[in-house]
Amino acid sequence: MQKLTGFLPDADPTTPGVITSCTNFLPFENGMKGSPTAVTPSEVPALSAECLGASIVTKLDDTRRIFAGTTDKLYELVAGAWTDRSGAAYTGGSDTRWTFAQMGDATLAANLSDYIQRSTTGAFATVATAPKAKIVFSVGSFAMALNTNDGTYGAQTDRWWCSATYDDTSWTPSLSTLATTGRLVSTPGQITAGGRLGEYAIAYKDRAIYIGQFVGAPAVWDWLQVPGEAGCVGVEAFCDVGGAHFIIGPDNIWFFDGSRPSPIGTGEVRQWFYNNSSSAYRYKTRCSFDRQNNTVWVFYCSSSATEPDSALVYHLQTKQWGCVTTPCQAVVNYISAGTTIDDLVDVSATIDGLASYSFDSQFWLTGGKSLSVFNDSNQLQSLTGISASSTFTTGDVGDDDSVSLLTKLRLRFAPNYTPTTATVQTFTKMNEGDGLTAASSGTLIDGKFDVIQAGRFHRVALSFTGDVRVLGVGAEIRPDGLY
Repeated sequence: MQKLTGFLPDADPTTPGVITSCTNFLPFENGMKGSPTAVTPSEVPALSAECLGASIVTKLDDTRRIFAGTTDKLYELVAGAWTDRSGAAYTGGSDTRWTFAQMGDATLAANLSDYIQRSTTGAFATVATAPKAKIVFSVGSFAMALNTNDGTYGAQTDRWWCSATYDDTSWTPSLSTLATTGRLVSTPGQITAGGRLGEYAIAYKDRAIYIGQFVGAPAVWDWLQVPGEAGCVGVEAFCDVGGAHFIIGPDNIWFFDGSRPSPIGTGEVRQWFYNNSSSAYRYKTRCSFDRQNNTVWVFYCSSSATEPDSALVYHLQTKQWGCVTTPCQAVVNYISAGTTIDDLVDVSATIDGLASYSFDSQFWLTGGKSLSVFNDSNQLQSLTGISASSTFTTGDVGDDDSVSLLTKLRLRFAPNYTPTTATVQTFTKMNEGDGLTAASSGTLIDGKFDVIQAGRFHRVALSFTGDVRVLGVGAEIRPDGLY
């Protein structure tokens, strides 16, 4: 029985355990599983327009606020309704994204078209001394704004600002408050993304990374460029995975811990990703860390799409990849209200209806976080449902000199995760460089597929319905002659 090594389309197809193709199939600690379906929380209605950014923030007393932005509105989810919290008539366009930051009890929101907004309770209000900014985040005792437009310097895509220390309402440069501004000009291009990494501020360009360190007056922040040409393609094309950033660059995928960026996916999925994602809309890539499942989801626009419709999934522990098809206007780790016995009738009128939720899902837990996306209907949905359908295709098993006979294929499923249905289509070829020829097909009987085909190399494509977790694949192959 061969343990699966994950989705590796760039690897040698004869690598043991390799998956050459998959849909809605992703890694977990012990193998690969069908991806969860999207489920609509009963307490969350659809937004009135496309979601252009969302965030769940936590205040100092551990209470949470859930925000979502559209082209002209900022909304907060309150008691099962999206409540308008706009503090002005916003002027963003369809391609304008909202970014959010939390400073103590204050939430900041920025979209570059409008001046930074602030709310502690109720509606947002314009921060009078703040710039317009594409990116806003907090680090230490400061709020930081990147890629800005203001009345003094105008639109400068390489400019950064920091607020006064411990005061996100004060942005007027002053040595006494430590509010200041500067530019990152040692490399070309605009600042594309930024965020906190420990006590440091990180600013990304397309092919550059800058580390900002607080040094006090008069410079306040000292920015050092990281050697190399690693960078980030868009505002949401990175995420913090706990002490490091996972980054999508223009031609590589990076892991950055504050010292040197390390490429990941080379020889595994890198080339496949850049061949199969839209170069024109790669800046719309959205990364999110699903801490509960220890996976990073990279939502991207496929080759013919203009909005994210697919996702690469990377498991931080096993370092394996998967691939999922799902639309994504925006992504958050939604925190559910939990479910009690008395509430079950609101979930489903019948016991059978509860089966649409995986029983190890965070949906059932009070305060449980679950990766959630806004779909094409502006509806927030948690990725907590039972897997509906999934597929994967193995690599090639065989030998360049010997013809072999494949007579049986067996799968090892995790306990209680045998799929509802499973089918197989086998393929064969005589030389590794040849195209594949379809051969036997069949259905799962007693945990195995009975097939028969001859060739130097064998490959199988498997399709499932229902919740499935595969731990390994075993093939019964015997010699069938020499060529």
